Amino acid sequence: MSDDLDDLIRRVDPDRWLSSRFIGDAGKRADVVAIYAYDHELARAPKVASNAILGEIRLTWWREVLDEAYEGRPVRHHPTAQALADVIRRHELPREPLEAMIDARYRELDANPMEPNEALEWARDTGGRAAELAAMILAPGRDAGPARAGGTAWALARRASDDRRTAALAERTRTGAAAAVRKLAAEAFPAVAHAALGRGGRSPLRDRLRLFWAVARGRI
Repeated sequence: MSDDLDDLIRRVDPDRWLSSRFIGDAGKRADVVAIYAYDHELARAPKVASNAILGEIRLTWWREVLDEAYEGRPVRHHPTAQALADVIRRHELPREPLEAMIDARYRELDANPMEPNEALEWARDTGGRAAELAAMILAPGRDAGPARAGGTAWALARRASDDRRTAALAERTRTGAAAAVRKLAAEAFPAVAHAALGRGGRSPLRDRLRLFWAVARGRI
């Protein structure tokens, strides 16, 4: 199952897949990839639904997965759902950030464009929360809060590539995140390394070099 999710994230989320290659512990790497797979499934809900009601049904389905996982009930047969439940149990992850990731996707069901401040909040509760959870897995007992800033900057930069109104905000957010992530424990840095990929020209080789340099310096 973990190999299947790893292949999925490699295809649909190459930035975070690349950053996860810097996680030395194979088990923790698989657990972090499961968080990214969960985020991917939530992101799909508004995109594949033909209307807002069907999108809400899909997001409610994932909220029910959390109910099953946190209540110790059997989790429905879905590879990401089952992997997520295992990660929650193994690392005693709090429910609040996982719930916030669901809530953020409801905003995408609204056809009206996001205002910049809305986009910032959305980025914090999608990429930011995923990075925070990844940091909890990689450095248990250490402050995972700074990781949220790095994940926020990455998510907002991706949005800015399609929405020029958020470009200036994305750059300011990245500047703040660069200072915040220096407080992360070294072992947690792969949770935010992908934020280094949000600027300049992109190519597979350039991305790998940027990530290597970011991890080596502990800076995005």
